[in-house]
Amino acid sequence: MDPIKQVSGKVSVLDRADVDTDQIIPKQFLKRVERTGFGEFLFYDWRNEPGWDLPANPILAAGANFGCGSSREHAPWALEDYGFKAVIAPSFADIFYNNCTKIGLLPVVLPEDDVRAVMEAGEATVDLEKQVVVVDGREVEFHIDEDARYRLLNGLDEIGITLQSEDAIDDYERSREREGPVTTSL
Repeated sequence: MDPIKQVSGKVSVLDRADVDTDQIIPKQFLKRVERTGFGEFLFYDWRNEPGWDLPANPILAAGANFGCGSSREHAPWALEDYGFKAVIAPSFADIFYNNCTKIGLLPVVLPEDDVRAVMEAGEATVDLEKQVVVVDGREVEFHIDEDARYRLLNGLDEIGITLQSEDAIDDYERSREREGPVTTSL
Protein backbone atom coordinates (compact mmCIF):
# COMPACT_ATOMS: atom_id res chain seq x y z
CA MET A 1 0.00 0.00 0.00
CA ASP A 2 1.42 3.41 -0.93
CA PRO A 3 1.61 6.14 1.71
CA ILE A 4 -0.86 9.00 1.30
CA LYS A 5 0.17 12.54 2.23
CA GLN A 6 -1.88 14.53 -0.29
CA VAL A 7 -4.30 13.72 -3.06
CA SER A 8 -4.62 16.54 -5.59
CA GLY A 9 -6.33 16.89 -8.90
CA LYS A 10 -9.57 16.79 -10.77
CA VAL A 11 -12.78 15.67 -9.11
CA SER A 12 -15.24 13.17 -10.55
CA VAL A 13 -18.79 13.87 -9.43
CA LEU A 14 -21.34 11.23 -8.46
CA ASP A 15 -24.18 13.43 -7.22
CA ARG A 16 -26.26 10.59 -5.79
CA ALA A 17 -27.08 9.70 -2.20
CA ASP A 18 -27.34 6.18 -0.77
CA VAL A 19 -25.01 4.59 -3.32
CA ASP A 20 -24.70 1.03 -2.09
CA THR A 21 -21.95 -1.50 -2.58
CA ASP A 22 -24.13 -3.49 -5.01
CA GLN A 23 -24.21 -0.45 -7.28
CA ILE A 24 -20.50 0.22 -6.85
CA ILE A 25 -19.58 -3.34 -7.88
CA PRO A 26 -22.47 -5.67 -8.83
CA LYS A 27 -22.56 -9.19 -7.40
CA GLN A 28 -21.77 -10.99 -10.67
CA PHE A 29 -18.22 -9.61 -10.56
CA LEU A 30 -17.35 -10.89 -7.09
CA LYS A 31 -15.97 -14.23 -8.28
CA ARG A 32 -12.38 -13.00 -8.61
CA VAL A 33 -9.91 -14.03 -5.94
CA GLU A 34 -7.45 -11.22 -6.64
CA ARG A 35 -7.81 -7.69 -5.27
CA THR A 36 -7.26 -6.19 -8.72
CA GLY A 37 -9.27 -5.98 -11.92
CA PHE A 38 -12.51 -4.74 -10.36
CA GLY A 39 -12.25 -1.19 -11.72
CA GLU A 40 -13.54 -2.14 -15.15
CA PHE A 41 -16.83 -3.21 -13.53
CA LEU A 42 -17.29 -0.12 -11.36
CA PHE A 43 -20.90 1.14 -11.53
CA TYR A 44 -21.49 -1.43 -14.25
CA ASP A 45 -25.30 -1.14 -14.22
CA TRP A 46 -25.20 2.67 -14.50
CA ARG A 47 -22.67 2.95 -17.32
CA ASN A 48 -25.27 2.80 -20.08
CA GLU A 49 -27.49 5.50 -18.61
CA PRO A 50 -27.82 8.62 -20.77
CA GLY A 51 -25.35 11.28 -19.67
CA TRP A 52 -23.27 8.93 -17.54
CA ASP A 53 -19.73 10.21 -17.30
CA LEU A 54 -17.37 9.29 -14.50
CA PRO A 55 -13.75 9.93 -15.44
CA ALA A 56 -11.01 8.21 -13.47
CA ASN A 57 -9.77 11.26 -11.57
CA PRO A 58 -7.87 11.12 -8.27
CA ILE A 59 -10.88 12.36 -6.24
CA LEU A 60 -14.51 11.23 -6.24
CA ALA A 61 -17.13 13.51 -4.67
CA ALA A 62 -20.39 11.75 -3.85
CA GLY A 63 -23.66 12.08 -1.97
CA ALA A 64 -24.53 11.10 1.58
CA ASN A 65 -24.44 7.53 2.89
CA PHE A 66 -21.93 6.42 0.28
CA GLY A 67 -21.04 2.72 0.44
CA CYS A 68 -24.15 1.56 2.27
CA GLY A 69 -25.44 -1.97 1.80
CA SER A 70 -23.43 -5.15 2.14
CA SER A 71 -19.97 -5.10 3.68
CA ARG A 72 -18.09 -6.35 0.62
CA GLU A 73 -14.43 -5.31 0.41
CA HIS A 74 -14.74 -5.39 -3.36
CA ALA A 75 -16.38 -1.94 -3.45
CA PRO A 76 -13.31 -0.02 -2.22
CA TRP A 77 -11.11 -2.31 -4.33
CA ALA A 78 -13.12 -1.37 -7.44
CA LEU A 79 -12.93 2.36 -6.69
CA GLU A 80 -9.18 2.20 -6.09
CA ASP A 81 -8.57 0.00 -9.16
CA TYR A 82 -10.53 2.48 -11.29
CA GLY A 83 -8.14 5.23 -10.23
CA PHE A 84 -9.66 7.03 -7.26
CA LYS A 85 -7.32 7.88 -4.37
CA ALA A 86 -9.83 9.75 -2.19
CA VAL A 87 -13.62 9.82 -1.84
CA ILE A 88 -15.32 12.88 -0.36
CA ALA A 89 -18.91 12.62 0.87
CA PRO A 90 -21.15 13.97 3.65
CA SER A 91 -21.31 10.48 5.18
CA PHE A 92 -20.25 6.89 4.60
CA ALA A 93 -21.47 3.52 5.77
CA ASP A 94 -19.20 2.55 8.69
CA ILE A 95 -17.96 -0.77 7.29
CA PHE A 96 -17.31 0.73 3.86
CA TYR A 97 -15.38 3.62 5.45
CA ASN A 98 -13.19 1.21 7.43
CA ASN A 99 -12.64 -1.03 4.39
CA CYS A 100 -11.39 2.02 2.48
CA THR A 101 -8.80 2.90 5.12
CA LYS A 102 -7.56 -0.69 5.17
CA ILE A 103 -6.61 -0.65 1.47
CA GLY A 104 -5.28 2.88 1.09
CA LEU A 105 -8.36 4.65 -0.26
CA LEU A 106 -8.87 7.88 1.70
CA PRO A 107 -12.50 8.53 2.76
CA VAL A 108 -13.18 12.15 3.73
CA VAL A 109 -16.33 13.30 5.49
CA LEU A 110 -17.26 16.94 4.89
CA PRO A 111 -20.49 18.88 5.44
CA GLU A 112 -22.82 18.65 2.46
CA ASP A 113 -22.28 22.31 1.44
CA ASP A 114 -18.52 21.73 1.31
CA VAL A 115 -18.94 18.54 -0.72
CA ARG A 116 -21.08 20.53 -3.13
CA ALA A 117 -18.31 23.18 -3.35
CA VAL A 118 -15.79 20.43 -4.22
CA MET A 119 -18.16 19.10 -6.90
CA GLU A 120 -18.61 22.56 -8.41
CA ALA A 121 -14.91 23.47 -8.28
CA GLY A 122 -13.91 20.35 -10.18
CA GLU A 123 -10.48 20.32 -8.52
CA ALA A 124 -9.30 19.94 -4.94
CA THR A 125 -6.45 18.88 -2.70
CA VAL A 126 -6.94 16.51 0.21
CA ASP A 127 -4.10 16.99 2.69
CA LEU A 128 -4.05 14.08 5.12
CA GLU A 129 -1.16 15.48 7.15
CA LYS A 130 -3.03 18.73 7.89
CA GLN A 131 -6.46 17.08 7.72
CA VAL A 132 -7.88 19.68 5.35
CA VAL A 133 -9.44 19.78 1.92
CA VAL A 134 -8.35 22.78 -0.11
CA VAL A 135 -11.03 23.94 -2.53
CA ASP A 136 -11.31 27.31 -4.25
CA GLY A 137 -8.47 28.70 -2.14
CA ARG A 138 -10.02 27.87 1.23
CA GLU A 139 -9.30 25.05 3.67
CA VAL A 140 -12.03 22.83 5.09
CA GLU A 141 -11.03 20.67 8.05
CA PHE A 142 -11.96 17.01 8.31
CA HIS A 143 -11.48 14.41 11.02
CA ILE A 144 -10.10 10.92 10.60
CA ASP A 145 -9.38 8.33 13.26
CA GLU A 146 -5.76 8.70 14.35
CA ASP A 147 -4.94 4.99 13.85
CA ALA A 148 -6.35 5.05 10.31
CA ARG A 149 -4.50 8.31 9.61
CA TYR A 150 -1.21 6.76 10.82
CA ARG A 151 -1.70 3.69 8.61
CA LEU A 152 -2.57 5.77 5.55
CA LEU A 153 0.28 8.26 6.03
CA ASN A 154 2.75 5.38 6.37
CA GLY A 155 1.30 3.06 3.73
CA LEU A 156 0.57 0.30 6.23
CA ASP A 157 -2.18 -2.25 6.00
CA GLU A 158 -2.97 -4.51 8.98
CA ILE A 159 -0.16 -6.91 8.07
CA GLY A 160 2.26 -3.98 7.82
CA ILE A 161 1.22 -2.84 11.30
CA THR A 162 1.89 -6.35 12.65
CA LEU A 163 5.28 -6.51 10.92
CA GLN A 164 6.33 -3.36 12.76
CA SER A 165 6.52 -5.63 15.81
CA GLU A 166 8.53 -8.32 14.03
CA ASP A 167 11.43 -8.17 16.52
CA ALA A 168 9.06 -8.59 19.48
CA ILE A 169 7.29 -11.46 17.71
CA ASP A 170 10.63 -13.17 17.03
CA ASP A 171 11.67 -12.68 20.67
CA TYR A 172 8.41 -14.20 21.84
CA GLU A 173 8.76 -17.15 19.48
CA ARG A 174 12.33 -17.79 20.70
CA SER A 175 11.16 -17.68 24.32
CA ARG A 176 8.57 -20.35 23.55
CA GLU A 177 11.08 -22.78 22.06
CA ARG A 178 11.57 -25.96 24.06
CA GLU A 179 13.54 -29.09 23.80
CA GLY A 180 11.85 -32.30 22.85
CA PRO A 181 10.15 -33.73 19.82
CA VAL A 182 9.03 -31.30 17.17
CA THR A 183 5.38 -31.63 16.25
CA THR A 184 5.30 -29.00 13.54
CA SER A 185 7.03 -28.88 10.18
CA LEU A 186 9.96 -26.54 9.73
